[in-house]
Amino acid sequence: MLTFPFTEADPIQYPGPPPKTSQVVIVGGGIIGVTTALFLASRNIPVTLLEKGRVAAEQSSRNWGWIRKQGRDADELPIVIEASRLWRQLADECGEDIGLNQTGVTYLANSDKDMAKFEEFMKIAAIHELDTRLLDADETAKLISGMSRRFKGAMTTPSDMRAEPWLAVPALARLAVRKGARIVENCAARALEISAGRVKGVWTEAGYIETSSVLVAGGAWSSLFLRRHGVAIPQLSVRVTVAATEPMPEVYSGAAADDHIAFRRRQDGGYTLAAGGSHLLYLGPDAFRHATQYLPALRDNPFGTRYFPFAPSGYPDGWSTPRDWAPDSASPFEKMRVLNPAPEPAGLRSVEHNFKRLFPQFESVRLKAGWGGMIDAMPDVVPVVDQVRAVGGLFVATGMSGHGFGIGPGIGRVVSDMIQGNETGHDLSRFRLSRFYDGSPVRLGPAL
Repeated sequence: MLTFPFTEADPIQYPGPPPKTSQVVIVGGGIIGVTTALFLASRNIPVTLLEKGRVAAEQSSRNWGWIRKQGRDADELPIVIEASRLWRQLADECGEDIGLNQTGVTYLANSDKDMAKFEEFMKIAAIHELDTRLLDADETAKLISGMSRRFKGAMTTPSDMRAEPWLAVPALARLAVRKGARIVENCAARALEISAGRVKGVWTEAGYIETSSVLVAGGAWSSLFLRRHGVAIPQLSVRVTVAATEPMPEVYSGAAADDHIAFRRRQDGGYTLAAGGSHLLYLGPDAFRHATQYLPALRDNPFGTRYFPFAPSGYPDGWSTPRDWAPDSASPFEKMRVLNPAPEPAGLRSVEHNFKRLFPQFESVRLKAGWGGMIDAMPDVVPVVDQVRAVGGLFVATGMSGHGFGIGPGIGRVVSDMIQGNETGHDLSRFRLSRFYDGSPVRLGPAL
Protein backbone atom coordinates (compact mmCIF):
# COMPACT_ATOMS: atom_id res chain seq x y z
CA MET A 1 0.00 0.00 0.00
CA LEU A 2 1.27 3.46 -0.85
CA THR A 3 1.89 5.92 1.98
CA PHE A 4 1.00 9.59 2.13
CA PRO A 5 2.58 11.64 -0.69
CA PHE A 6 4.24 14.32 1.48
CA THR A 7 7.30 13.60 3.64
CA GLU A 8 10.30 15.56 4.81
CA ALA A 9 12.31 13.72 2.15
CA ASP A 10 10.47 15.65 -0.56
CA PRO A 11 12.47 18.33 -2.39
CA ILE A 12 12.32 21.77 -0.82
CA GLN A 13 10.31 24.05 -3.12
CA TYR A 14 10.99 27.28 -1.20
CA PRO A 15 14.56 27.14 0.14
CA GLY A 16 14.93 30.71 1.39
CA PRO A 17 16.93 32.15 3.06
CA PRO A 18 14.47 34.17 5.12
CA PRO A 19 14.68 37.95 4.89
CA LYS A 20 16.16 40.14 7.62
CA THR A 21 12.93 42.10 7.93
CA SER A 22 9.29 41.49 7.02
CA GLN A 23 6.20 43.47 7.95
CA VAL A 24 4.34 40.25 8.74
CA VAL A 25 5.68 36.79 9.62
CA ILE A 26 3.41 33.73 9.52
CA VAL A 27 4.34 30.58 11.42
CA GLY A 28 2.87 27.54 9.67
CA GLY A 29 2.44 26.55 6.04
CA GLY A 30 -1.01 24.96 6.12
CA ILE A 31 -4.25 26.22 4.60
CA ILE A 32 -4.67 29.06 7.13
CA GLY A 33 -1.11 30.35 6.88
CA VAL A 34 -0.99 30.04 3.09
CA THR A 35 -4.28 31.84 2.44
CA THR A 36 -3.45 34.58 4.96
CA ALA A 37 -0.16 35.14 3.16
CA LEU A 38 -1.98 35.17 -0.17
CA PHE A 39 -4.44 37.88 0.90
CA LEU A 40 -1.74 40.00 2.54
CA ALA A 41 0.42 39.79 -0.58
CA SER A 42 -2.60 40.77 -2.68
CA ARG A 43 -2.60 44.05 -0.69
CA ASN A 44 1.15 44.49 -1.25
CA ILE A 45 1.92 43.79 2.42
CA PRO A 46 5.42 42.31 2.79
CA VAL A 47 4.81 38.87 4.31
CA THR A 48 7.05 35.90 5.03
CA LEU A 49 5.65 32.44 5.74
CA LEU A 50 7.88 30.05 7.71
CA GLU A 51 7.25 26.31 7.43
CA LYS A 52 9.34 23.94 9.53
CA GLY A 53 8.91 21.13 7.01
CA ARG A 54 6.99 21.29 3.73
CA VAL A 55 3.99 23.38 2.76
CA ALA A 56 0.72 21.48 3.39
CA ALA A 57 2.54 18.33 4.52
CA GLU A 58 0.54 17.93 7.72
CA GLN A 59 -3.22 18.09 8.31
CA SER A 60 -3.97 20.59 5.54
CA SER A 61 -3.33 17.87 2.97
CA ARG A 62 -4.45 14.87 5.03
CA ASN A 63 -8.05 15.92 5.59
CA TRP A 64 -11.14 14.55 3.85
CA GLY A 65 -11.31 17.31 1.22
CA TRP A 66 -14.83 18.48 2.12
CA ILE A 67 -15.82 22.12 1.58
CA ARG A 68 -19.07 22.30 3.49
CA LYS A 69 -21.47 24.84 4.84
CA GLN A 70 -23.66 22.06 6.16
CA GLY A 71 -23.42 21.26 9.86
CA ARG A 72 -21.33 24.30 10.74
CA ASP A 73 -21.42 26.22 13.98
CA ALA A 74 -23.74 29.20 13.55
CA ASP A 75 -20.85 31.65 14.04
CA GLU A 76 -18.60 29.82 11.58
CA LEU A 77 -21.25 29.73 8.89
CA PRO A 78 -20.92 33.31 7.57
CA ILE A 79 -17.17 32.81 7.18
CA VAL A 80 -17.53 29.46 5.41
CA ILE A 81 -20.13 30.97 3.05
CA GLU A 82 -17.49 33.54 2.12
CA ALA A 83 -14.89 30.77 1.90
CA SER A 84 -17.03 28.89 -0.61
CA ARG A 85 -17.02 31.94 -2.88
CA LEU A 86 -13.29 32.38 -2.38
CA TRP A 87 -12.57 28.74 -3.27
CA ARG A 88 -14.08 29.31 -6.70
CA GLN A 89 -12.24 32.59 -7.15
CA LEU A 90 -8.88 31.21 -6.06
CA ALA A 91 -9.24 28.06 -8.14
CA ASP A 92 -9.63 30.31 -11.19
CA GLU A 93 -6.74 32.55 -10.17
CA CYS A 94 -4.26 29.75 -9.52
CA GLY A 95 -4.93 28.27 -12.96
CA GLU A 96 -4.45 24.68 -11.75
CA ASP A 97 -6.87 21.80 -11.47
CA ILE A 98 -7.31 21.34 -7.72
CA GLY A 99 -10.25 18.97 -8.07
CA LEU A 100 -12.81 21.61 -7.05
CA ASN A 101 -16.30 20.33 -7.80
CA GLN A 102 -19.76 21.26 -6.54
CA THR A 103 -21.13 17.80 -5.82
CA GLY A 104 -22.85 18.23 -2.46
CA VAL A 105 -22.43 16.95 1.07
CA THR A 106 -24.91 14.55 2.69
CA TYR A 107 -25.30 13.39 6.28
CA LEU A 108 -27.14 10.09 6.71
CA ALA A 109 -29.49 9.60 9.67
CA ASN A 110 -29.49 6.29 11.55
CA SER A 111 -32.13 7.40 14.05
CA ASP A 112 -34.82 9.90 14.92
CA LYS A 113 -32.24 11.58 17.16
CA ASP A 114 -30.03 12.17 14.11
CA MET A 115 -32.96 13.68 12.22
CA ALA A 116 -33.71 15.95 15.17
CA LYS A 117 -30.14 17.29 15.04
CA PHE A 118 -30.53 17.93 11.33
CA GLU A 119 -33.77 19.79 11.95
CA GLU A 120 -31.96 22.06 14.41
CA PHE A 121 -29.39 22.96 11.78
CA MET A 122 -32.15 23.66 9.28
CA LYS A 123 -33.11 26.68 11.40
CA ILE A 124 -29.60 28.08 10.96
CA ALA A 125 -29.58 27.20 7.26
CA ALA A 126 -32.84 29.08 6.74
CA ILE A 127 -31.38 32.27 8.24
CA HIS A 128 -28.58 32.17 5.68
CA GLU A 129 -30.79 30.99 2.82
CA LEU A 130 -28.77 27.84 2.22
CA ASP A 131 -30.00 25.20 -0.20
CA THR A 132 -29.80 22.60 2.59
CA ARG A 133 -32.79 20.28 2.76
CA LEU A 134 -33.98 17.23 4.65
CA LEU A 135 -34.64 13.97 2.82
CA ASP A 136 -36.91 11.12 3.83
CA ALA A 137 -35.90 7.47 3.59
CA ASP A 138 -37.00 7.08 -0.04
CA GLU A 139 -35.28 10.28 -1.18
CA THR A 140 -32.10 9.23 0.58
CA ALA A 141 -32.05 5.86 -1.15
CA LYS A 142 -32.55 7.58 -4.49
CA LEU A 143 -29.77 10.14 -3.90
CA ILE A 144 -27.08 7.54 -3.11
CA SER A 145 -27.67 4.41 -5.12
CA GLY A 146 -27.03 0.85 -4.04
CA MET A 147 -26.82 1.26 -0.27
CA SER A 148 -27.44 -2.00 1.57
CA ARG A 149 -29.42 -0.47 4.39
CA ARG A 150 -32.33 1.92 4.66
CA PHE A 151 -31.65 5.14 6.54
CA LYS A 152 -34.20 7.18 8.46
CA GLY A 153 -33.38 10.06 6.16
CA ALA A 154 -30.62 12.55 5.45
CA MET A 155 -29.60 16.17 5.31
CA THR A 156 -27.98 17.36 2.09
CA THR A 157 -26.57 20.61 0.73
CA PRO A 158 -26.14 20.41 -3.05
CA SER A 159 -24.01 23.59 -3.23
CA ASP A 160 -21.30 22.15 -0.97
CA MET A 161 -18.07 21.20 -2.70
CA ARG A 162 -15.04 18.96 -2.61
CA ALA A 163 -11.39 19.41 -3.63
CA GLU A 164 -8.13 17.49 -3.43
CA PRO A 165 -6.23 18.95 -0.44
CA TRP A 166 -2.76 17.77 -1.49
CA LEU A 167 -3.25 19.59 -4.79
CA ALA A 168 -5.16 22.64 -3.55
CA VAL A 169 -2.95 23.97 -0.76
CA PRO A 170 0.34 23.74 -2.70
CA ALA A 171 -1.39 25.43 -5.65
CA LEU A 172 -2.54 28.27 -3.40
CA ALA A 173 1.01 28.58 -2.05
CA ARG A 174 2.31 29.03 -5.59
CA LEU A 175 -0.36 31.68 -6.18
CA ALA A 176 0.68 33.49 -2.99
CA VAL A 177 4.30 33.56 -4.15
CA ARG A 178 3.27 34.94 -7.53
CA LYS A 179 1.43 37.71 -5.70
CA GLY A 180 4.58 38.59 -3.75
CA ALA A 181 4.56 36.45 -0.59
CA ARG A 182 7.83 34.91 0.52
CA ILE A 183 7.69 31.28 1.68
CA VAL A 184 10.61 29.54 3.34
CA GLU A 185 10.40 25.78 3.89
CA ASN A 186 12.59 23.70 6.19
CA CYS A 187 12.87 26.76 8.40
CA ALA A 188 11.37 26.46 11.88
CA ALA A 189 10.35 29.50 13.88
CA ARG A 190 11.98 28.91 17.25
CA ALA A 191 10.80 31.84 19.35
CA LEU A 192 9.41 35.35 19.35
CA GLU A 193 11.37 38.42 20.36
CA ILE A 194 9.08 40.46 22.62
CA SER A 195 9.98 43.85 24.08
CA ALA A 196 7.79 46.21 26.09
CA GLY A 197 4.82 43.95 25.52
CA ARG A 198 5.10 43.92 21.71
CA VAL A 199 6.45 41.60 19.07
CA LYS A 200 9.76 42.82 17.69
CA GLY A 201 10.92 39.81 15.72
CA VAL A 202 11.10 36.07 15.21
CA TRP A 203 14.06 33.83 15.87
CA THR A 204 14.33 31.08 13.28
CA GLU A 205 16.80 28.28 12.76
CA ALA A 206 18.18 30.35 9.86
CA GLY A 207 18.48 33.62 11.74
CA TYR A 208 16.49 36.55 13.04
CA ILE A 209 13.63 38.35 11.25
CA GLU A 210 12.62 41.79 12.43
CA THR A 211 8.85 42.22 12.28
CA SER A 212 5.95 43.97 13.97
CA SER A 213 3.25 41.35 13.33
CA VAL A 214 3.28 37.58 13.75
CA LEU A 215 0.51 35.10 13.01
CA VAL A 216 0.79 31.69 14.64
CA ALA A 217 -1.11 29.22 12.46
CA GLY A 218 0.84 26.10 13.32
CA GLY A 219 -2.00 23.61 13.64
CA ALA A 220 -1.10 20.89 16.11
CA TRP A 221 2.08 22.79 17.07
CA SER A 222 0.53 26.17 17.92
CA SER A 223 -0.01 25.55 21.62
CA LEU A 224 3.55 24.31 22.14
CA PHE A 225 5.02 27.35 20.39
CA LEU A 226 2.86 29.88 22.25
CA ARG A 227 3.15 28.31 25.72
CA ARG A 228 6.84 29.18 25.73
CA HIS A 229 5.72 32.83 25.63
CA GLY A 230 3.13 32.55 28.37
CA VAL A 231 0.15 32.26 26.01
CA ALA A 232 -1.95 29.25 27.01
CA ILE A 233 -4.37 27.67 24.54
CA PRO A 234 -6.31 24.56 25.59
CA GLN A 235 -5.58 22.85 22.30
CA LEU A 236 -5.15 19.11 21.89
CA SER A 237 -4.56 16.97 18.82
CA VAL A 238 -6.33 13.75 17.94
CA ARG A 239 -5.16 11.14 15.47
CA VAL A 240 -7.40 9.92 12.68
CA THR A 241 -6.91 7.29 9.99
CA VAL A 242 -7.85 7.92 6.36
CA ALA A 243 -7.65 5.76 3.25
CA ALA A 244 -7.94 6.12 -0.50
CA THR A 245 -9.39 3.41 -2.71
CA GLU A 246 -8.49 2.38 -6.20
CA PRO A 247 -10.88 3.69 -8.90
CA MET A 248 -14.40 2.32 -8.43
CA PRO A 249 -17.84 2.79 -9.98
CA GLU A 250 -19.57 5.95 -8.81
CA VAL A 251 -22.35 5.59 -6.24
CA TYR A 252 -22.36 9.27 -5.26
CA SER A 253 -20.40 12.16 -6.76
CA GLY A 254 -20.16 14.09 -3.50
CA ALA A 255 -19.31 13.42 0.14
CA ALA A 256 -21.42 11.59 2.70
CA ALA A 257 -21.19 10.20 6.22
CA ASP A 258 -23.02 8.37 8.94
CA ASP A 259 -21.82 7.28 12.38
CA HIS A 260 -19.62 4.52 10.97
CA ILE A 261 -18.21 5.59 7.61
CA ALA A 262 -17.42 8.82 5.77
CA PHE A 263 -16.68 8.75 2.06
CA ARG A 264 -15.91 11.25 -0.68
CA ARG A 265 -15.58 10.79 -4.40
CA ARG A 266 -12.05 11.59 -5.53
CA GLN A 267 -10.74 13.17 -8.68
CA ASP A 268 -8.93 9.93 -9.56
CA GLY A 269 -12.17 7.91 -9.56
CA GLY A 270 -11.71 6.34 -6.15
CA TYR A 271 -13.04 7.31 -2.74
CA THR A 272 -11.48 8.85 0.34
CA LEU A 273 -12.69 6.82 3.36
CA ALA A 274 -12.60 7.50 7.08
CA ALA A 275 -14.40 6.47 10.24
CA GLY A 276 -17.51 8.57 10.78
CA GLY A 277 -16.78 9.72 14.33
CA SER A 278 -13.74 8.00 15.84
CA HIS A 279 -10.33 9.35 16.81
CA LEU A 280 -7.40 8.63 19.13
CA LEU A 281 -6.04 11.01 21.79
CA TYR A 282 -2.54 10.59 23.17
CA LEU A 283 -2.53 11.42 26.88
CA GLY A 284 0.30 13.88 27.42
CA PRO A 285 0.88 16.81 29.81
CA ASP A 286 -1.50 19.14 27.97
CA ALA A 287 -4.25 16.52 27.91
CA PHE A 288 -4.18 16.41 31.71
CA ARG A 289 -3.70 20.17 32.05
CA HIS A 290 -6.82 20.93 30.02
CA ALA A 291 -8.92 17.88 30.93
CA THR A 292 -11.68 19.75 32.75
CA GLN A 293 -12.33 22.03 29.77
CA TYR A 294 -12.94 19.00 27.57
CA LEU A 295 -15.49 17.40 29.90
CA PRO A 296 -18.55 18.86 28.08
CA ALA A 297 -17.34 17.42 24.77
CA LEU A 298 -16.60 14.08 26.44
CA ARG A 299 -20.08 13.93 27.94
CA ASP A 300 -21.64 14.83 24.59
CA ASN A 301 -19.79 12.05 22.74
CA PRO A 302 -18.33 9.65 25.32
CA PHE A 303 -17.44 6.91 22.84
CA GLY A 304 -15.97 9.03 20.05
CA THR A 305 -12.51 9.28 21.59
CA ARG A 306 -10.12 6.45 22.38
CA TYR A 307 -7.04 7.01 24.52
CA PHE A 308 -3.42 5.97 24.45
CA PRO A 309 -1.04 6.88 27.28
CA PHE A 310 2.08 7.71 25.26
CA ALA A 311 2.51 9.78 22.13
CA PRO A 312 5.33 8.80 19.78
CA SER A 313 8.59 10.58 20.46
CA GLY A 314 8.62 14.20 19.36
CA TYR A 315 4.84 14.70 19.09
CA PRO A 316 3.50 18.08 20.27
CA ASP A 317 2.07 16.71 23.55
CA GLY A 318 4.60 13.97 24.04
CA TRP A 319 5.86 13.39 27.56
CA SER A 320 9.47 13.91 26.48
CA THR A 321 8.81 16.88 24.17
CA PRO A 322 10.62 19.96 25.57
CA ARG A 323 8.41 22.86 26.70
CA ASP A 324 11.26 25.36 26.74
CA TRP A 325 14.37 25.93 24.63
CA ALA A 326 16.74 28.73 23.76
CA PRO A 327 16.33 30.67 20.50
CA ASP A 328 19.87 29.70 19.51
CA SER A 329 19.34 25.96 20.04
CA ALA A 330 17.35 23.33 18.17
CA SER A 331 13.63 23.38 18.92
CA PRO A 332 11.06 20.53 18.88
CA PHE A 333 9.88 21.86 15.51
CA GLU A 334 13.18 20.97 13.85
CA LYS A 335 13.19 17.50 15.35
CA MET A 336 9.77 16.76 13.81
CA ARG A 337 9.74 18.41 10.39
CA VAL A 338 6.58 16.63 9.28
CA LEU A 339 4.09 15.18 11.73
CA ASN A 340 3.39 11.94 9.91
CA PRO A 341 1.44 9.55 12.15
CA ALA A 342 1.03 6.02 10.91
CA PRO A 343 -2.50 4.90 10.08
CA GLU A 344 -4.02 2.36 12.43
CA PRO A 345 -4.12 -1.04 10.67
CA ALA A 346 -7.40 -1.81 12.45
CA GLY A 347 -8.76 1.54 11.29
CA LEU A 348 -7.91 0.76 7.67
CA ARG A 349 -9.58 -2.63 7.93
CA SER A 350 -12.62 -1.02 9.53
CA VAL A 351 -13.22 1.63 6.84
CA GLU A 352 -12.68 -0.95 4.11
CA HIS A 353 -15.17 -3.30 5.78
CA ASN A 354 -17.78 -0.62 6.50
CA PHE A 355 -17.69 0.78 2.98
CA LYS A 356 -18.01 -2.70 1.51
CA ARG A 357 -20.88 -3.49 3.88
CA LEU A 358 -22.71 -0.31 2.83
CA PHE A 359 -22.14 -1.05 -0.86
CA PRO A 360 -22.09 -4.86 -1.17
CA GLN A 361 -22.34 -4.64 -4.97
CA PHE A 362 -18.59 -3.97 -5.00
CA GLU A 363 -16.79 -7.30 -5.26
CA SER A 364 -13.87 -5.78 -3.41
CA VAL A 365 -12.73 -2.46 -1.98
CA ARG A 366 -9.02 -2.13 -2.71
CA LEU A 367 -7.12 0.51 -0.77
CA LYS A 368 -4.23 2.12 -2.60
CA ALA A 369 -3.09 4.41 0.22
CA GLY A 370 -3.60 4.89 3.93
CA TRP A 371 -2.37 7.65 6.21
CA GLY A 372 -2.81 9.24 9.61
CA GLY A 373 -3.36 12.86 10.50
CA MET A 374 -3.39 14.97 13.65
CA ILE A 375 -6.44 17.23 13.97
CA ASP A 376 -5.91 20.26 16.22
CA ALA A 377 -9.01 20.45 18.40
CA MET A 378 -10.53 22.87 20.89
CA PRO A 379 -12.82 22.10 23.85
CA ASP A 380 -15.87 23.66 22.14
CA VAL A 381 -15.05 22.40 18.61
CA VAL A 382 -14.58 25.88 17.16
CA PRO A 383 -11.24 27.61 16.47
CA VAL A 384 -9.33 30.43 18.08
CA VAL A 385 -9.03 33.39 15.71
CA ASP A 386 -7.84 36.39 17.66
CA GLN A 387 -5.23 38.95 18.51
CA VAL A 388 -3.35 38.07 21.70
CA ARG A 389 -4.14 41.02 23.95
CA ALA A 390 -1.14 40.54 26.22
CA VAL A 391 1.36 40.77 23.33
CA GLY A 392 0.98 43.55 20.79
CA GLY A 393 1.31 42.39 17.20
CA LEU A 394 0.72 38.69 17.99
CA PHE A 395 -2.18 36.95 16.27
CA VAL A 396 -3.35 33.34 16.38
CA ALA A 397 -5.55 31.21 14.12
CA THR A 398 -5.56 27.61 15.26
CA GLY A 399 -7.70 24.79 16.65
CA MET A 400 -9.74 24.43 13.47
CA SER A 401 -11.12 21.17 14.92
CA GLY A 402 -11.33 19.35 11.60
CA HIS A 403 -13.04 22.30 9.86
CA GLY A 404 -9.95 24.08 8.54
CA PHE A 405 -9.70 23.01 4.92
CA GLY A 406 -13.18 24.09 3.87
CA ILE A 407 -13.19 27.35 5.82
CA GLY A 408 -9.51 28.08 5.18
CA PRO A 409 -9.75 30.85 2.56
CA GLY A 410 -12.40 32.63 4.65
CA ILE A 411 -10.23 32.55 7.77
CA GLY A 412 -7.22 33.62 5.72
CA ARG A 413 -9.06 36.68 4.42
CA VAL A 414 -10.39 37.54 7.90
CA VAL A 415 -6.99 37.23 9.56
CA SER A 416 -5.25 39.23 6.84
CA ASP A 417 -7.60 42.13 7.55
CA MET A 418 -7.27 41.67 11.30
CA ILE A 419 -3.49 42.01 10.98
CA GLN A 420 -3.91 45.17 8.88
CA GLY A 421 -6.27 46.68 11.43
CA ASN A 422 -9.21 46.61 9.02
CA GLU A 423 -12.78 45.61 9.72
CA THR A 424 -13.06 41.84 9.27
CA GLY A 425 -16.69 41.85 8.18
CA HIS A 426 -17.66 39.14 10.68
CA ASP A 427 -18.45 38.88 14.36
CA LEU A 428 -15.45 37.01 15.77
CA SER A 429 -16.41 37.09 19.45
CA ARG A 430 -17.15 33.34 19.37
CA PHE A 431 -13.52 32.70 18.42
CA ARG A 432 -11.81 34.89 21.04
CA LEU A 433 -9.03 33.28 23.06
CA SER A 434 -10.31 34.77 26.32
CA ARG A 435 -13.47 32.62 26.26
CA PHE A 436 -11.50 29.86 27.97
CA TYR A 437 -10.39 32.10 30.84
CA ASP A 438 -13.08 34.73 31.40
CA GLY A 439 -15.59 32.44 33.11
CA SER A 440 -17.63 31.78 29.98
CA PRO A 441 -19.25 28.33 29.92
CA VAL A 442 -18.08 25.95 27.23
CA ARG A 443 -20.62 26.16 24.41
CA LEU A 444 -20.17 23.17 22.13
CA GLY A 445 -20.30 23.58 18.40
CA PRO A 446 -22.50 21.10 16.54
CA ALA A 447 -21.27 17.52 16.48
CA LEU A 448 -22.27 17.17 12.83
